[in-house]
Amino acid sequence: MLLRVSAVLTAAQIAECRRSLERAEWVDGRGTAMGEVARVKHNKEIPGNHPVARELGKLILAAVTSNVTFVTRALPIKICPPLFNRYEGGGTYGAHTDSGLFQMPPPSLPMRGDLAATLFLTPPEEYDGGELIIEDTYGEHSVKLAAGDMIVYPASSLHRVGPVTRGARVSSFFWCQSAIRDDAKRMVLADIDVVLEQFARAAPDNPGIMRLHGVYNNLLRLWAET
Repeated sequence: MLLRVSAVLTAAQIAECRRSLERAEWVDGRGTAMGEVARVKHNKEIPGNHPVARELGKLILAAVTSNVTFVTRALPIKICPPLFNRYEGGGTYGAHTDSGLFQMPPPSLPMRGDLAATLFLTPPEEYDGGELIIEDTYGEHSVKLAAGDMIVYPASSLHRVGPVTRGARVSSFFWCQSAIRDDAKRMVLADIDVVLEQFARAAPDNPGIMRLHGVYNNLLRLWAET
């Protein structure tokens, strides 16, 4: 499942994020990586307990949880606090998969990492390189989105960030646990949801809408884990 979510943040919110991040203290991103992953990670991050990270994390969390496309397609039941990274001067992140479990702020239990999300904060014309490259059964997908847009993808997929050779690429990133653990089942529900939207626009009085709506919810009942 690769999901592009457009305009998650407004222009004013993007500007606020960028102003705050400019005055924050960036540290070596390898500090949050473990084992072999640290060897291929070359970026900067803001510590999760930094006041700027906490403040902007709340802003982004509010934006994504009110975004209909994200909520209906990803079906999140837990979202870890958003973090922030910066790539510049050749900074890159080699091919890797993300952790299966993520620690949540106490007293919450660890969260299963089903989906990863990257929310772009820098316009693509401000930097060269820095594409997020995601591998799946259909090959490689290169992603470089407008500021305020977000890509959501399976955390289990092999992915990497290409070297940034000019300017700086600044993004927020986070993981979520979906009510639907299996990606194939999640895609089936997303497809049905898209058809429901199209059906409702084209033939709002057709009784088949309610039957299809029932199919969607019965599959959700059958597959969901909470």
